[in-house]
Amino acid sequence: MYEYATKASLGDAVFHDPSTQALEAHMAQLTGKEAALLVASGTMSNQLAIRTHLCQPPFSIVCDGRSHINKYESGGAALHTGAHLIPIVPPNGHHLTLKDISPHVVLGEDIHCAPTRLICLENTVDGLILPQSDIVDITQFAHENNILVHLDGARLWHVAATTNTPMSVLCAPFDSVSLCFSKGLGAPMGTCLVGSKAFIQKAKWFRKAFGGGMRQTGIIAAAIAYALTYNFPQLPRVHALAKRLEQGLRDLGVRILSPAETCILYYDPSPIGIGYQEVQDSAAALPRPITIVGPRLVVHIQMTTEAVDDFLALLRTLKEKMKDGVDGVRYPPSPSGTDAKGGYPTAQF
Repeated sequence: MYEYATKASLGDAVFHDPSTQALEAHMAQLTGKEAALLVASGTMSNQLAIRTHLCQPPFSIVCDGRSHINKYESGGAALHTGAHLIPIVPPNGHHLTLKDISPHVVLGEDIHCAPTRLICLENTVDGLILPQSDIVDITQFAHENNILVHLDGARLWHVAATTNTPMSVLCAPFDSVSLCFSKGLGAPMGTCLVGSKAFIQKAKWFRKAFGGGMRQTGIIAAAIAYALTYNFPQLPRVHALAKRLEQGLRDLGVRILSPAETCILYYDPSPIGIGYQEVQDSAAALPRPITIVGPRLVVHIQMTTEAVDDFLALLRTLKEKMKDGVDGVRYPPSPSGTDAKGGYPTAQF
């Protein structure tokens, strides 16, 4: 990746940089969209999409209550666009359906309510795949009612790898899509926003206003090109490793709160008498330390089978110590099921 970066062009992305333009053209072709725009982060990409799609308030955005747009972007939709969010938590504990969304969409001329102008979906959410059939149903309903649809596809690469579906097919129903290069693919930074030519041209204005006009982005584009070429093919191995981790936890008697459909799973060690803090402290003290916080476990391209086995061996040791009544520091066990205040999954599998 470093060698790719050293060979990149050193132009000015605000005006002209060949490596960046080549990446943007490739991303547009890959996703089946007319144009693409490289930006610094997923948050910027999502917020640019919202600001570009929405023109004159009042308006509302329907989204998944667990989504980054709702929970992890510093209230950007309200700050930058003046948009009211209508977050929905899927009753099935997995993904939103049209049946979940349609009652919350604001249509008509009631001046008491902010009309819905945009629906924002996320795929994956907590590593869970939003079925393409539900996406088609939702986007068709939206477009029939003159509502635009944006996808936060930060981890859409995982969906493509797991389902063996072309990115162009996954992106086709949406008016715009945000695709991250750092989370799943291991690039140092960068996200592409894709959509129509007119949409991307307008988004460039807001990127500049947001302080996102960058100079020698060819270096970033080259690192991303390496990630697309060499890191994307590693995702099936990552997913297999995540499933290995999940099965190992199940074999130990650990509760799985959300399964490893891609690279993320949530677990609860309380059934074997262990708390999250005990796991975190013990993992950090291993000869080859493992960083773990709370119930969320993420497997990535740099993770090895040995790391997964070390973690499972640690839990096995802690379980045996608890079983044998070994004296030592004892932490309160994890709450049964989930941490609702923390927003962790409530479904058990």
